Amino acid sequence: GGAGRAMGSGGGGATGPGALLFLLILILLLVLLLRGCWRPLVLRRARGEVGYLPAPGLSPPRRRRRPGGLPPPFPNGWYRLLDSAELPRGTVRSLALLGEQFAVFRAQDGQAFVVNAYCPHLGANLAAGGRVVGNCIECPFHGWQFRGEDGKCISIPYAEKVPDFAKVQTWPSCEVNGMLLVWYHCEGVGPTWAVPEQREITTREWVFRGQTEHLVDVHIQEIPENAADTAHLAFLHGPAILGGSDLRYTRSKLWDFMKHVWKAEWWPEPEPNEHCSRLLVQHSATIFGKHLSLMDLTVSARQVGPGLVFLIFEHAFLGRGIILQTVTPLEPLLQNVVHKIYYQKNVPAIIPKFILRAECIQFERDITIWNNKQYLPKPLLVREDCSIQKHRRWYAQFYSERSRRLPARQEGLDW
Repeated sequence: GGAGRAMGSGGGGATGPGALLFLLILILLLVLLLRGCWRPLVLRRARGEVGYLPAPGLSPPRRRRRPGGLPPPFPNGWYRLLDSAELPRGTVRSLALLGEQFAVFRAQDGQAFVVNAYCPHLGANLAAGGRVVGNCIECPFHGWQFRGEDGKCISIPYAEKVPDFAKVQTWPSCEVNGMLLVWYHCEGVGPTWAVPEQREITTREWVFRGQTEHLVDVHIQEIPENAADTAHLAFLHGPAILGGSDLRYTRSKLWDFMKHVWKAEWWPEPEPNEHCSRLLVQHSATIFGKHLSLMDLTVSARQVGPGLVFLIFEHAFLGRGIILQTVTPLEPLLQNVVHKIYYQKNVPAIIPKFILRAECIQFERDITIWNNKQYLPKPLLVREDCSIQKHRRWYAQFYSERSRRLPARQEGLDW
């Protein structure tokens, strides 16, 4: 999801007053971005800050629509918990997502662990005042200590013997590409595939240049499904990013001189990577109908499982980089979406920051659609929409017989 919406930067390739106007606008945008040029771009949108049109007297707006016949809210797969840097040695974090409450901690040897937040003794939250002791987490209520790797209790301060069955549930986790991820499966099945490592990030050939974070009121499946809905690219993402993300103004005649042009193709990968899919996007732009060659950009997006996307950018002379998109369900209809950009060291930081900002504008256009739409299990499609049904069949592999389903009669989004 978001795979076909990023774009590059640059100017030239067109002549006349239109090109000059575009270049002046581009220079203005660059000047704004140059403030703090060498610092990573960090943008966090609060819930409801974007994606809802103002409606006086109706709050919160997410309660105004019906969700439709939704699939299970928590597909099986790997999900981002937090960035590795957010969990220093000896610290504990409390996280609520995927219908679970986690205690996430990093042992003194540097290894990170994810366990059920509630102590099996009397239900205290291990992350609310608990501390790290070696490779264990200590309950703040009675001092029981639980080992991170298997959850077994190894110490009870006031007991002569620790019962063999005394343990807390553990969750498979991994640290890849600067993130800590947890494996979720509704039936307790262990990981069936691994999160791929991006070599250029690990070797620091590509460096971190910024991230955006959004909360989206939608079912998780709607976000990656955008990759297969190639028809929406021209209509929703064709208007210039200069028009912003408010759909009431994106088609303003003021910015009509510039257009984004997209060519996209989506397909699922064969075994043994059937949990992956691909989207290839060719982006170009026109100014007053003339091709602007410096904005030609190729985006190769790989969806890995239900909540991870690797978007690799290639530009003729602005080099290569990647946006990592992670989608994590906080609630059945609330997704935390993070975009992190890494780019070649020898490319000025302003370039990837501009790309990320442009991606953010396009992504926020999608958020307005997602926040207000209804999920249709049997949509009315035409022949050109065939990839959407293919995507739904592909995505269905992440649900199980025991996948939790939402109440059939629930009509609001106030979960």
